[in-house]
Amino acid sequence: MMRHIEIRHSAIALAALTIALASPAMAQQAEADADTKSSESIVVTAARSILPPNALPLTIDLIDKQMLDQQIAISGSVTDAISTLTPSFSPTRGKLSGAGETLRGRSPLYAINGIPQSTPLRDGSRDGFTIDGFFIDRVELIYGSNALQGIGGTGGIVNQVTVGAPKQEGISGRVLLQGSASDDFDGDGFGGKAAGLVQYKAGAFDATVGASYEKRGAFYDARNRRIGINLTQGETQASQTTDIFARLGYAVGDTGRLDLILNRYELKGDGDYVPLPGSRANGLPTTAVKGDAPGTPGSNRTESASLSYTDSDVAGGNLVTQLFFNRSRDIFGGEFAAIPTFQDPAIATPGTLFDQSQNRSRKIGGKISYERALPGFEALTTTVGLDVLFDKTEQRLMVTGRTWVPPSDFRSIAPFAQANLKIADGLFRVAGGVRWENVQVKIDDFHTLASTTYDGKNVATYGGVDVAGGKPKFSDALLNGGLIFEPIDGIRAYASYAEGFTMPDVGRVTRSIRVAGVDLDDYLDISPIVSNNREIGLEVKRGPIDASATYFWSSSDKGQILIAQGNGIFTVQRQRVEIEGLEINLGVQTPLPGLKLSTGYAHLKGRYDSDSVNPDGIVDTDLDGTNISPDRLNVAADYRHGAISARLQTQYYLSRNFHGKANPDRGNNFGGYAVTDAYLRYDTASLGGVYLSVQNLFDKFYIDYNSDTRLPNDSLAFFAGRGRLFTLGWDYRF
Repeated sequence: MMRHIEIRHSAIALAALTIALASPAMAQQAEADADTKSSESIVVTAARSILPPNALPLTIDLIDKQMLDQQIAISGSVTDAISTLTPSFSPTRGKLSGAGETLRGRSPLYAINGIPQSTPLRDGSRDGFTIDGFFIDRVELIYGSNALQGIGGTGGIVNQVTVGAPKQEGISGRVLLQGSASDDFDGDGFGGKAAGLVQYKAGAFDATVGASYEKRGAFYDARNRRIGINLTQGETQASQTTDIFARLGYAVGDTGRLDLILNRYELKGDGDYVPLPGSRANGLPTTAVKGDAPGTPGSNRTESASLSYTDSDVAGGNLVTQLFFNRSRDIFGGEFAAIPTFQDPAIATPGTLFDQSQNRSRKIGGKISYERALPGFEALTTTVGLDVLFDKTEQRLMVTGRTWVPPSDFRSIAPFAQANLKIADGLFRVAGGVRWENVQVKIDDFHTLASTTYDGKNVATYGGVDVAGGKPKFSDALLNGGLIFEPIDGIRAYASYAEGFTMPDVGRVTRSIRVAGVDLDDYLDISPIVSNNREIGLEVKRGPIDASATYFWSSSDKGQILIAQGNGIFTVQRQRVEIEGLEINLGVQTPLPGLKLSTGYAHLKGRYDSDSVNPDGIVDTDLDGTNISPDRLNVAADYRHGAISARLQTQYYLSRNFHGKANPDRGNNFGGYAVTDAYLRYDTASLGGVYLSVQNLFDKFYIDYNSDTRLPNDSLAFFAGRGRLFTLGWDYRF
């Protein structure tokens, strides 16, 4: 059993509460636009219920359109915005791949309108880049393991809700133009973005169409050196992004609505830079120089379609149905000899064979749920539903045509039921439910790659074994339950328990098999991950105060840990994992009109059983930076009055040392750093709004968390964080 959070961390958190400055400025903490409902009246669609957030025993945050656009202007992406505003979310890597980015120490489920973006059978970690933030109306965050949206939500749910249907008759829309530049205005550091959205409504019919294009330049650190390129995982710097979005809707009667939503997103690297190794011993980070990258640059393309019908009055209840299709093509770059897995002496001399991989995934699924108060007993609200998902994923080598991860077919059929009982006119609420997850994974017989290492003198070959496929099936009843006590409107305490369910990275597991005779029908390493989340929380939302404190702890008997192999490749180990944490947020509306100050703090501690050969169930080693985020204190000040809005924010990433039986490399210890950002906007009466943002306002030099806490001997993966970045933009609504 893990020891409780140290007193010194609690003291830091209590001190943070006394600071009237801010961190996660979520929608519930930001002033609402004149045409926007308060957070308490917004339906959190990711929760699968029309009940307000205060009726659910969950930790929920909403990032509204104003705050999301503000943060994207500062940092450039939805994922960066979420990471900046959420203390228990790990710092982003600044790369196209988000491997190792976690929420509460576990992987979150990214979704768009409830459509899962992850590829659980072979996690390419590209799910944070599947839609442009211009088309997102708000982001719903549900913290902790739960199965509300099905497979994948072991760390929580990040649901991106796209722009809604137009409310006014005729034509309306929005346009955006912006440009960005590094601190010294280097020519290749310039970037730009153009986006537009047109909406039309005529009676019961409405249509929304839009497109965006963004060109990102090279990234520079605070010492004006180009930030290194990760050819294998892919880059967001020196890239181009296009997104085409459409929404067609039709009102059916007074309460029903039919919606068709289409989106095609693609991010492609330019491929005109190559990495230059740094030196960890000398504190010199990896950089990049002009050059032609080998092969096809890393890219991500996602195409999705969903057809939904909702009706708020079907036999007195709320009906939600959805059919969806999602297809992704993730290209990973390649490097000569850097990945021994690609070297095969039967094809070419070791060290001379170039190859790169592509992850291909296709999802088809459907969801239906029905919610209503029980006739004659209106205090009890019940929900029943069914989720179905079919996923087919494979990873192939593009040059030689070899199969790295065999085609894997995933099928999930999951009925569920929820109930929410209101007691004593809302003084208490009891909520609970069950989801039966029934899963099958089908993989045909396959042959693993023959992996070869070559040190200039000796050749060592391993792998290249036959593996018997199979159709393993797994099922589990996933429980959740909670109690809410709300003695006064705006003050509530709650306690809850919820189980999450996901598959391990089956692709990493199967491609790493090196011994003959493995039969996937009884191969335990591909069995599901069942995690749980227990938490207690207190919220105060009254008058000028918006505060919350949450303590949580979770565990999984067969969790998933990414272990570095020292060659740029990470393998999966299945071990017991225990995580606990404390989250504290405070927002205060000051007497000065329009000025709000707030703070947020998160402490996370995770450990795992390092005895992979003979696991004893005792957690004895700290999770490293690949698997858990650092402790963090966020502070910020928001001002909004008349035509002017502004924000000043700082994220303090606190130092962390890793200890345990597995003797973590001291070179992976984290020294900590702080980054300050600023944003200023002026809205004109008729010509739209002009804004200026500055990322890393004080041009602080630092090594990013992910680079600082893994691969201590890899000089090609020692990346600095971005230096000062200016963004100037204009948007206009009509």
